[in-house]
Order: sequence, then C-alpha cells, then structure tokens
Amino acid sequence: MKPRALYLHIPFCKAKCLYCDFDSRALGGCELDAAMDRYCTALASQIDTYGAAGELDEVETVYIGGGTPSLLGARLVSLVERVRGYCDPVEFTCEANPESFTLELAQALREAGVTRISLGVQTLDAGELKAIGRIHSAEQAMLAIAQVKAVGFSTSCDVMCGLPGQTLESFGRTLETLMTLRLDHISVYPLQLEEGTPLARLEEQGRIAVPDEDFQAACMDLAVEMLTGAGFERYEVASYAQPGQRCRHNIAYWTGKPYLGLGRSAAGMFDIPSAAEMCNLGTYPFYTSGANPSSALHEGRVRYRQLDDEGVQFDTEHLTPREAMAEDLMLACRMTDGIGIDLLKRAAALIPELELRAACEAAVRSGLATWDGRALVPSHLGWLEGNELFGLLWALAC
Repeated sequence: MKPRALYLHIPFCKAKCLYCDFDSRALGGCELDAAMDRYCTALASQIDTYGAAGELDEVETVYIGGGTPSLLGARLVSLVERVRGYCDPVEFTCEANPESFTLELAQALREAGVTRISLGVQTLDAGELKAIGRIHSAEQAMLAIAQVKAVGFSTSCDVMCGLPGQTLESFGRTLETLMTLRLDHISVYPLQLEEGTPLARLEEQGRIAVPDEDFQAACMDLAVEMLTGAGFERYEVASYAQPGQRCRHNIAYWTGKPYLGLGRSAAGMFDIPSAAEMCNLGTYPFYTSGANPSSALHEGRVRYRQLDDEGVQFDTEHLTPREAMAEDLMLACRMTDGIGIDLLKRAAALIPELELRAACEAAVRSGLATWDGRALVPSHLGWLEGNELFGLLWALAC
C-alpha cells in the first residue's frame, strides 16, 4: 500500500529551546546557510526518488516539520513546489516560528500550494517564553498569526502548559488571547522534561521550579473548558479544532494510514499484507540493509527512522500483525472517537476474543474508558492517565 501521508523533517533552528530534545541544529551565519543548502539538496533528491517511482501518487496530506522549517525561507518554497510536482494533497502543512515568519514567505508558500500553517507560539507570557528559551516575543507571535490569516491559510498554534513560572491565570490569558484571534486549530501540550536537555539540568540543580503533573492536569482541564466553550471541538488528547479544521495529517498517524518520512530523523510506517504485495524494493533502501532483504518482508508492519541526511541509513522495527493491531487500538484511544466497532471486529481476527474483551472491560472497570454505544472512548480519567490506558491495550500485542 502506497503512503497516504508524507512528512519532511527540517533539522535547523535559529536557537534551540531549553526543553528541546528533537533532532535540530542551531547554527549561525554562513555555516547555517551552507548546511541548509546541502540538506535541502539531499532532501530534494529523496523526494525525486520516491516521486519518480510513483510512491507519492496517493499522498493525501503533507507536513513539513522540524526544527524550524520557516528558517529555510525560499528553500522551503522550493521543497513545497517539488512535492507538489508529484502529488496533489488536500492538506499541506508547514510549521513555522514567529521570529522567522514573514508576510513575503507566507504569500510565497500559499502560491506554492501550502494550505495550513502551524505556528509554535507556546505561550504569550514574556517571562515564560524566556524561561524555556524561546526567542520570539508575544508581539511577534500575534503578528505572525495575523500574517498567516491575511494570506488565507488554515491557522494552527501550539501552546504549552506546565512551564516554569506559569500559573493557571497566565495560561488562561494565553488561551483567551489566542481565541480572540479566531484560530482554526489549537494544540495544548504539557511540558516534558527530557533527560539531558538544558531545562532538565536546571531543574535538577534547583535553579528553576517546574510545575507538577497536577498543575498540568489543571491546565488541560482549563483548556477543555475554555476552548470547547469557544466553539472548538476536542478530537484528540491535545488537539482542538473548529468544525472542519481537524488536522488530517495527524489523524493519519493515529488511524494507521501508511506514511512516508523523509529527512534525517523522520519516521515512516507501512503495513505489509504479504511479501507478494510489497512495492518496488529499490525505492525503500532500508529493506536492503542488514541481512537478506527478503527476511524483512513478512505480514505485519514496518516502522523506520532515517538516520542520515541522504536517506541511506535507517533504523527499522518490524511488528507482527497482532502487534500492529494492538498499536492501532492504543492509538485510537488518543482520539475522542475511540475504538469503533469496525476496528474491534478487525482486532478480533488477530487477538483472542477473551483477551480483547477482558482488556476493554478492564478499561471500563478502572474508569479509563466508557462505551457510548458505538465505540470504546477514553474518559476524562483516561485522558489524564493515558499511559495506563495505552498499557492495557498494548499488552494485547502478545
């Protein structure tokens, strides 16, 4: 099955945020320009390879993320045009940061075929922005939003909670201001202190205080109240959209559609019904790495991550059909739609019915999920204790 979604990773930033553990490089001046030129040339070559082989023919959504894609400027426009030469997606998203986004870039991206911009706002509080190492101001963020909307993009913003120095009042003010700007989509993420990041080291040294999980939960509850009250629909644990504005690309990830990831650290996923149905091996170099390539072709699912800039080194993981189904059940519980009857029927063909039923009953009994007559849907507790719910479902993998 050909990919339905395409992700391109851009590993460059003007400065790395203190909490960031993503694959990104913060370079300066000529060094940055040269690195971006080399990288975009390699990425364009990968796009051409898969496009010429027909692997982008059925792509429905494209997402260019990072890092800071907007830092590429005209190079980003060229990548968009190159992708558009091989497919006609219904949704084409580019991530951007306020400090590197301009009206000129917005207009060029719109003309090239981008339909949606996702802005990394995080907070509109100056002290909180400084505490996490963001280099834009609240004023720059609001200007970027105005530019995005003026050009006619579907407009999304990322917001974070649990930041050093943050209060419920300051978090609420950020949401309230963003709602007045008539956005189409807002994502709300709790801060995760990742080992080895500057923010984690500052917290370990007692130089900053990061709010606890109870505070994060209170912020998430406040987001539900404020955003749904303003007409947004919560369709995923961290995602809110105005009617008709759900992010189709992210939904592809959560509903098991095959997706292709290009660029260093980009991830991809393919289900393989059988070896006989596998597409052109030459297009997928990670199948030829290691032992006999035919040993990698079996029913189930392949997940991979590109390790280099050129697309010749990959880390791969092969899931059995049962493991792939357990993953689908788990990911379905990220969404308010939950696990529908059709998915449960497909699961019953791979997982013993008694085990499947027991897991669903345990989720209901523990208050993590409820039956609504058509699906097993996560409860409020299920949102807050997501790892426990996911663990119940992933246990069905074996």
